[in-house]
Amino acid sequence: MWHTLSTKEVEQKLRTNLKKGLGEEQVEQRRQEYGSNKLEEQKKESIIIRFFKQFNDFMIIILLIASVISAVVAKLEGSGDYFDSIIIIAIVVFNAIMGLVQEAKAEKSLEALKKMSAPTCKVRRNGKILTIQGEDVVPGDIVLLEAGNYVPADGRLITSSNLKIEESSLTGETTAVTKDDNSILKEKTVLGDMVNMVFATTIVVNGHGEAIVTETGMHTKVGKIAKMILTNEAPETPIQKKLGQVGKTLGIACLIICILIFAIGLAKKIEPMEMFMTSVGLAVAAIPEGLPAIVTIMLSIGVTKMARKNSIIRKLPAVETLGSSSVICSDKTGTLTQNKMQVTKMVNAQGEITDKSLTRWILQLGSMCTDVEIYSENGTLQANGEATEVAIVNKALEEGENKEELYSVMERIADIPFDSSRKMMSTIHKTSRGYRIITKGAPDVLLKRCKQIYHDGKVMTLSPSLVSAIERKNLQMADHALRVLAIAYLDVDNLPTKIDSQTVEQNLILVGLVGMIDPPREGVKEAVDTCKKAGIKTVMITGDHIATAKAIAKELGILRKNDLAVTRRRTR
Repeated sequence: MWHTLSTKEVEQKLRTNLKKGLGEEQVEQRRQEYGSNKLEEQKKESIIIRFFKQFNDFMIIILLIASVISAVVAKLEGSGDYFDSIIIIAIVVFNAIMGLVQEAKAEKSLEALKKMSAPTCKVRRNGKILTIQGEDVVPGDIVLLEAGNYVPADGRLITSSNLKIEESSLTGETTAVTKDDNSILKEKTVLGDMVNMVFATTIVVNGHGEAIVTETGMHTKVGKIAKMILTNEAPETPIQKKLGQVGKTLGIACLIICILIFAIGLAKKIEPMEMFMTSVGLAVAAIPEGLPAIVTIMLSIGVTKMARKNSIIRKLPAVETLGSSSVICSDKTGTLTQNKMQVTKMVNAQGEITDKSLTRWILQLGSMCTDVEIYSENGTLQANGEATEVAIVNKALEEGENKEELYSVMERIADIPFDSSRKMMSTIHKTSRGYRIITKGAPDVLLKRCKQIYHDGKVMTLSPSLVSAIERKNLQMADHALRVLAIAYLDVDNLPTKIDSQTVEQNLILVGLVGMIDPPREGVKEAVDTCKKAGIKTVMITGDHIATAKAIAKELGILRKNDLAVTRRRTR
């Protein structure tokens, strides 16, 4: 509901102060009321309890009873042959150990979520800015957000300046969301469209802002995911159901047969003890002691093979359900693709650009017109920021163009941040001759701001035919699942007194189009083909534009002739 309220209403409901934040007494009260801002862990059972829980199966219970009876029979007969009992117990214990080991390997889901929580964060309390542990945040705290920060808790934005947050941990979408603190949204707005909210475990990739903490710990969106992991139990698999039925059937059948044989023996005047031993021996012989062991071994082989492929199965029997699958539904971003944008093509009105000097120039302009931060990690330059901007900067670094070094030659003195209405951003740089304006944005929007084009090695008027050529190239790239940005610039002697979109982003010179894609993961295409040969249909589910989704699906072999791409209620 917080996204439906104004910042003033949120301030009143949470009894906080936008300028000063909470007082120490308020913080302590709320810590007592709401607890720590951390994800709860399921109370771990001792290894002994978890071991004995592995015996909670009807077939296993029958085997245990059979082993005891077998031992009793051997004792009463005086044969001393306990081999059958030992074998049965060994099989049952082996089965329990295998299940216990596999569960221990898989207990990592919640730990992965916990590691995504913010270790520290900045808050305003009593009018002072403090750095505190993320788990000490309470509802009503005023949190300061900066590029590179993890968001420590769910909150309603108070201020935002070119704030972009990558929310793939919750939505699966790599594209950073541009936030707007002034928005007041409808109640049924989906999480991905809540532009006035921030969520725990997401990452600030650009700009800065402030937010009132509205939910902490297990009440956050990621907390609800953690709760599902803690509480949801998977239903029985087909093999578990079948083994249960077999166990019950065998148990009842053996009991009936034992009673019947015992009754017949008594009717024929045979000694009761002899008939009892005969009946018990028959029952032990009828129970397939090797069945659980064979099933466990086969499932363990499957689990081990999957673990080598980085697929961890928590419960052994779950492997069997994979063999029964007929349809696999998969997310696109980060699952079928690498969740990492890469520049793959640069074009102008003439077509794909092959001139190395021109591509380097476009990358220089494009990387300078970004808010990406470059840092060194283990001797390698890394880029941090919004996904598409990082793609341009990384490509520039590959070509030996470092934006920080370029800034030392052409200092960045001003900028006009990106916003969703303009679909552009601009930076202004000081040159030896004056000033250079660099603008990047959506091709259809930026084209309208351009009067000239860098074409065939020179600057010339942007004629209608050249505009049509650029528009065609843009559509062709979009049809191949590329996200396209246009790059333009303008050199001026003097800047206007007022720097805004209307005075700066006009009469630009178009240089070219840059196409980026989130490439498929290695081996995905082969996996899809293997599934097809096995009679399994693969379905891709994504929030991307249908043209992009179709292009990726075709590349992976998911979308074939006569297949459908469905968007909401329409098909194309």
